[in-house]
Amino acid sequence: MGMGKRIISQARGKGGPRYRAPSHRYVGTPEYPEVESAVVTDILHDPGRDAPLARLKSGNREFFTVAVEGLAVGAEISFSGEAVPGNVLPLSKIPEGMPVCCVESRPGSGPKFCRSAGSFATVVSKEEGKIILKMPSGKFKEFHPDCLATVGIPAGGGRDEKPFAKAGQKYYAMKARNKLWPRTSAVKMNAVDHPFGGSTKPGKPKTVSRDMPPGKKVGSIAARRTGKKKR
Repeated sequence: MGMGKRIISQARGKGGPRYRAPSHRYVGTPEYPEVESAVVTDILHDPGRDAPLARLKSGNREFFTVAVEGLAVGAEISFSGEAVPGNVLPLSKIPEGMPVCCVESRPGSGPKFCRSAGSFATVVSKEEGKIILKMPSGKFKEFHPDCLATVGIPAGGGRDEKPFAKAGQKYYAMKARNKLWPRTSAVKMNAVDHPFGGSTKPGKPKTVSRDMPPGKKVGSIAARRTGKKKR
């Protein structure tokens, strides 16, 4: 009898070429270097994200940031100027009610929050030692006043509202990031292909330990709670 092959959850955990993200095709990573100002030299599409990237040049240094709505080639980005779309400022210098994106999680961490197309946070209030933002999820989150953020909304918002219309379009969208698609439902697989396979329902608890091996690590991983929430 043959050895068989790894089930999909194990193969994805191993990270072979079939499931590895094609990061060699990605344009770059948004960052906040220590510069006074920079000029937009190009606006590029990055297959690894849905918002366009702006290539910035300051002196001999080139870096990338997420392009906000209204940004154009030749525009100057200031890291210490007014709170206008495109400029990068500490949260303490951004007026309340302004939309911001690419927010740092802590001073010096680089852009972390609200980097996808159309997603932004709003400066709600300023208190002693903290700035409160309303996140895209609707939750309120506290940040250090020195955390940098870009004023404006990432370009490309609304692109997910257009339907794919054809399976081929979805195929190429998933292929750009090497996503597993189309994905078969676990309970529709054979028992040898997935822990939930061989039946019309999982047949075992869906909650699994954080320390389970890749072949068993499917379902609700290290869930704090399960079941339908009571209102």
